[in-house]
Amino acid sequence: MGYVAVKGGTEAIENACRQFALERMRGDSAPLGVDQVKDQLYLAVDRVMGEGGLYAPDLAALAFKQAAGDTFEASFMLRAFRATQPRHGYGLPATTEKMRIIRRISSAFKDIPGGQILGPTSDYTLRLLDFDLLADDAARRTVFKERIFSLLPERADIPESFPRVIDILRQEGLLDEVHRPEERQTPPDITRQSLTFPAPRTAGLQAMARGETGGMLLLAYSSMRGYGNIHPTLGELRVGYLPLVIPHPDNGEPYTVGEVKVTEAEVLARFEGQDGMPRFSLGYGICFGQNEIKAISMAVLDRCTRAPRPSCPAEDQEFVLYHTDGIEAMGFCNHWKLPHYVDFLSDLDRLRKAQEIARKEGESC
Repeated sequence: MGYVAVKGGTEAIENACRQFALERMRGDSAPLGVDQVKDQLYLAVDRVMGEGGLYAPDLAALAFKQAAGDTFEASFMLRAFRATQPRHGYGLPATTEKMRIIRRISSAFKDIPGGQILGPTSDYTLRLLDFDLLADDAARRTVFKERIFSLLPERADIPESFPRVIDILRQEGLLDEVHRPEERQTPPDITRQSLTFPAPRTAGLQAMARGETGGMLLLAYSSMRGYGNIHPTLGELRVGYLPLVIPHPDNGEPYTVGEVKVTEAEVLARFEGQDGMPRFSLGYGICFGQNEIKAISMAVLDRCTRAPRPSCPAEDQEFVLYHTDGIEAMGFCNHWKLPHYVDFLSDLDRLRKAQEIARKEGESC
């Protein structure tokens, strides 16, 4: 409210905020509960958590409702809230082999250890409108759930862990795993240290983990279709719940405090190793919630930004990391709606002066 150039602007801003809140109450439908948003619009909530950089389903659902469905605005709110919270510590490194799987597929191999688990997805359906949802009610949902649960087997043996698909390639020496020295160092915390370039891979992965889904897809797609040389194969995609383990505050022993829903993607691309031997290189992506497009795009960009000779925007690390932060991009775009009277009047004066000079020069010729 300090950025106001006319008298009475504060009152106008407050009225605009009230009108926005009023727009959320349009019509005669029942108020949308935060629990409904969290349960039924879970993919939107997952996206807000990922781009906001905070795993908090209730708060993400609240932000989504408050922003009237604007994921950019909701992510902004969530990240702003996260910035106000104290930092108590860091979780211990985790491997997704121990995650509670709800979906696991590979396009590189038909048969994989543990099997393909399709899980909850709309990937294999026609994109046709389901008009039955217009009459969605409690009775319809009850019937649907009873039918689904009646098809379940009485007993199902679920493995405690699922081996990684890329281990098949690793065992045959087909995967390039030469790490740069900086990749073995303690990862920086980009929420407390500004990005500097060239950034270590760990910092780049942090930045992309909270990047904007659409922006990352755009750059990854540009490489896939020819503005780069990364046409990947999906080695493995996992969606599930990853145990969150921290050092116990009393004895320092590992202690599981809960679990976090994540999506992990590993993509493979042809690459010539540092010893000249052709191998596959690995791109890695992981993000909060179920957001498979983002995880795959992140994995592609991880591989792109490690290209030895960058030749396109998707392979330029600075370009990718700066332009895929949706909060940063939205803030800069939105700031053009604030008053720029002085700037524009200056441009206007210079344009008029330039035209006057041009006319005089034209007359003298």
